[in-house]
Amino acid sequence: MNIPSSIATFWDAFCAEAGKDASARFFEAFHFDDNEADANALADLVLAGVKRATASLVWSFENQGRSPPQPGALSVVTYWDGKPACVIETLEVEVLPFDQVSAGFAASEGEGDGTLDYWRRVHWAYFGRECTRLGREPSQAMPVACERFRVLYTATGLKVRPPPPAPVD
Repeated sequence: MNIPSSIATFWDAFCAEAGKDASARFFEAFHFDDNEADANALADLVLAGVKRATASLVWSFENQGRSPPQPGALSVVTYWDGKPACVIETLEVEVLPFDQVSAGFAASEGEGDGTLDYWRRVHWAYFGRECTRLGREPSQAMPVACERFRVLYTATGLKVRPPPPAPVD
């Protein structure tokens, strides 16, 4: 995948500090949520080490003709305005029906009070808006990609050394 020009300088700095070109592992540059205040607050939670996971509606990926990220994928989290916040590495992705997302996963998202009740309330609202955009009906069984990640790089430098590239089959 091509690195968007809006994050190219940031990505190049990450690769230079990591000591290798990781472009083959690039998945996407994105901001969280669908509004500026929440997008920026969630990026700050990632930088603070509070938010270590995110949930995405699988139907959104399907609508774009792609799959959720796989372990080892690298993404750039941005603020609403597109300014890069950090590079994250996907550690694991589990696709579950909405109503089967666990309290542990909800806590790892680091949002609100960290409870499953909070997670369900805010994600039902967000996924409902996403379903409207996609022309789908939200349901308790809608597939959610539950992604855990770690921060590899911020504007202040490497947080952890990325592992070597995965073997190519």
